[in-house]
Amino acid sequence: MNSPAVNVQGPLDNPAYRYRGVFDIVAATFCALLLISNIGATKLIGIGPLITDGGAFLFPLTYVLGDELSEVYGLRLAKRVILTGFVLQVVASLSLWAVQAAPAAADWGFQEAYESVLGFVPRIVLASMAGYLAGQLLNAWVLVRMKQRTQGRYLWSRLIGSTIVGEFADTLVFCLVARWGDLDVPGMINYVLVGIAWKIGVEIVMLPVTYQVIAFVKRREGLTS
Repeated sequence: MNSPAVNVQGPLDNPAYRYRGVFDIVAATFCALLLISNIGATKLIGIGPLITDGGAFLFPLTYVLGDELSEVYGLRLAKRVILTGFVLQVVASLSLWAVQAAPAAADWGFQEAYESVLGFVPRIVLASMAGYLAGQLLNAWVLVRMKQRTQGRYLWSRLIGSTIVGEFADTLVFCLVARWGDLDVPGMINYVLVGIAWKIGVEIVMLPVTYQVIAFVKRREGLTS
């Protein structure tokens, strides 16, 4: 006796279905940039007298995407993505710790190298998660509140204002928790100020791109304001 046929098609298999939204792409890209940046942040970088870390390359883009999430989708969905990114940070940290703790094969001689780059450092993990939550949540909250106060006008002021608040909190918390004791006081001040100035600078330089991306996403989502 033949078993009854089971329909395994989902909505995306239906030719009549056309999903035009890009929320999933923006959210996934946000989380990917966050995880890559956290790995890069394990290395301190010196450029002349300036001190930064490897997270400086991509982490500012998480604020660009965070602005887009808040501006287009609102505070509730932005917080959902931010908290998803936080959970993924925890998962990534625990996974790297488990790999570090697992016994190495007898002929694998790179345990120390692995630990020096990807090793579980509780202080760095704590600093990253605390700074991330404080900065991203403040960034989203300020942007949405400024949008309400300005009645949707002056997008440039919302993008820059929310980034200043969010990046200041994020950078200050991360630097103090992660690097206190590793740098002297002048070095720490250098590290904090360079981080804040660089991230805000990226936001300003990216403003034309951010405008275009927000407009594109709103069109794809069928939004007008």
